[in-house]
Amino acid sequence: MNFPRRGEIYWLDFSPATGAEMQALHPALIIQNDIGNQVSALTIVAAITANLRVADLPVGVRIEPEESGLPRRSVVHLGHIYTVDKRRLGQRAGQLPAEVMRQINTAVQVSLGLQPFEL
Repeated sequence: MNFPRRGEIYWLDFSPATGAEMQALHPALIIQNDIGNQVSALTIVAAITANLRVADLPVGVRIEPEESGLPRRSVVHLGHIYTVDKRRLGQRAGQLPAEVMRQINTAVQVSLGLQPFEL
Protein backbone atom coordinates (compact mmCIF):
# COMPACT_ATOMS: atom_id res chain seq x y z
CA MET A 1 0.00 0.00 0.00
CA ASN A 2 1.33 3.43 -0.93
CA PHE A 3 1.33 6.19 1.65
CA PRO A 4 3.19 9.49 2.00
CA ARG A 5 6.48 9.24 3.84
CA ARG A 6 8.20 11.70 6.13
CA GLY A 7 10.47 13.96 4.09
CA GLU A 8 8.46 13.72 0.87
CA ILE A 9 7.12 16.84 -0.83
CA TYR A 10 3.63 16.91 -2.34
CA TRP A 11 1.58 19.59 -4.05
CA LEU A 12 -1.36 20.58 -1.85
CA ASP A 13 -4.28 22.96 -2.31
CA PHE A 14 -4.46 24.85 0.99
CA SER A 15 -7.76 26.55 0.07
CA PRO A 16 -10.06 27.51 1.59
CA ALA A 17 -7.92 29.64 3.88
CA THR A 18 -8.67 32.28 6.48
CA GLY A 19 -6.55 35.35 7.18
CA ALA A 20 -2.81 34.68 7.11
CA GLU A 21 -3.14 30.92 6.51
CA MET A 22 -1.41 29.47 3.46
CA GLN A 23 -3.77 29.46 0.51
CA ALA A 24 -4.03 28.03 -3.00
CA LEU A 25 -1.71 25.42 -4.50
CA HIS A 26 1.70 25.13 -2.81
CA PRO A 27 4.18 22.38 -2.14
CA ALA A 28 4.08 20.87 1.34
CA LEU A 29 6.56 18.72 3.25
CA ILE A 30 5.31 15.62 5.07
CA ILE A 31 6.60 15.91 8.66
CA GLN A 32 4.47 13.23 10.35
CA ASN A 33 6.17 9.91 11.15
CA ASP A 34 5.75 7.02 8.72
CA ILE A 35 3.70 4.85 11.09
CA GLY A 36 1.15 7.64 11.49
CA ASN A 37 1.15 8.16 7.73
CA GLN A 38 0.49 4.46 7.18
CA VAL A 39 -2.39 4.02 9.64
CA SER A 40 -4.14 7.40 9.71
CA ALA A 41 -6.32 9.13 7.12
CA LEU A 42 -4.57 12.35 8.16
CA THR A 43 -1.00 13.55 7.87
CA ILE A 44 0.95 16.52 9.20
CA VAL A 45 2.63 18.86 6.72
CA ALA A 46 4.65 22.06 6.68
CA ALA A 47 3.93 24.60 3.97
CA ILE A 48 6.65 25.47 1.47
CA THR A 49 6.92 29.02 0.16
CA ALA A 50 8.89 30.85 -2.51
CA ASN A 51 9.26 33.79 -0.10
CA LEU A 52 12.99 33.44 0.63
CA ARG A 53 12.83 35.94 3.51
CA VAL A 54 11.21 33.19 5.60
CA ALA A 55 14.63 31.47 5.64
CA ASP A 56 15.84 34.29 7.92
CA LEU A 57 13.47 33.03 10.62
CA PRO A 58 14.43 30.20 13.00
CA VAL A 59 11.40 28.28 11.66
CA GLY A 60 12.46 28.54 8.00
CA VAL A 61 14.68 26.04 6.15
CA ARG A 62 15.88 26.92 2.64
CA ILE A 63 15.74 24.12 0.07
CA GLU A 64 17.31 24.03 -3.38
CA PRO A 65 15.64 22.71 -6.56
CA GLU A 66 18.16 19.90 -6.98
CA GLU A 67 17.39 18.51 -3.51
CA SER A 68 13.63 19.11 -3.47
CA GLY A 69 12.33 18.36 -6.96
CA LEU A 70 10.70 21.80 -7.01
CA PRO A 71 11.23 24.22 -9.90
CA ARG A 72 12.89 26.94 -7.79
CA ARG A 73 14.63 27.71 -4.53
CA SER A 74 12.05 27.60 -1.73
CA VAL A 75 11.69 27.63 2.04
CA VAL A 76 9.97 25.10 4.29
CA HIS A 77 7.99 27.22 6.75
CA LEU A 78 7.76 25.31 10.04
CA GLY A 79 5.66 28.14 11.43
CA HIS A 80 2.92 26.93 9.07
CA ILE A 81 2.20 23.37 10.18
CA TYR A 82 -1.11 21.79 9.17
CA THR A 83 -2.97 18.52 9.72
CA VAL A 84 -4.68 17.52 6.46
CA ASP A 85 -6.56 14.58 5.02
CA LYS A 86 -4.19 12.57 2.82
CA ARG A 87 -6.76 12.79 0.01
CA ARG A 88 -5.83 16.48 -0.30
CA LEU A 89 -2.29 15.57 -1.37
CA GLY A 90 -1.61 16.07 -5.05
CA GLN A 91 1.37 15.01 -7.12
CA ARG A 92 4.59 14.02 -5.37
CA ALA A 93 7.39 16.49 -6.18
CA GLY A 94 10.37 14.91 -4.45
CA GLN A 95 12.01 13.92 -1.18
CA LEU A 96 14.43 15.90 0.95
CA PRO A 97 17.81 14.40 1.87
CA ALA A 98 18.60 13.40 5.47
CA GLU A 99 20.88 16.40 5.98
CA VAL A 100 18.05 18.84 5.22
CA MET A 101 15.62 16.82 7.34
CA ARG A 102 17.96 17.32 10.33
CA GLN A 103 17.53 21.08 9.83
CA ILE A 104 13.76 20.53 9.56
CA ASN A 105 13.80 18.64 12.88
CA THR A 106 15.49 21.58 14.61
CA ALA A 107 13.07 24.10 13.10
CA VAL A 108 10.08 21.95 14.21
CA GLN A 109 11.44 21.96 17.76
CA VAL A 110 11.80 25.75 17.67
CA SER A 111 8.30 26.18 16.25
CA LEU A 112 6.74 24.02 18.97
CA GLY A 113 8.73 25.64 21.79
CA LEU A 114 10.80 22.52 22.46
CA GLN A 115 14.08 24.32 21.78
CA PRO A 116 14.92 27.88 22.82
CA PHE A 117 15.87 30.49 20.22
CA GLU A 118 16.61 34.19 19.92
CA LEU A 119 15.63 36.62 17.20
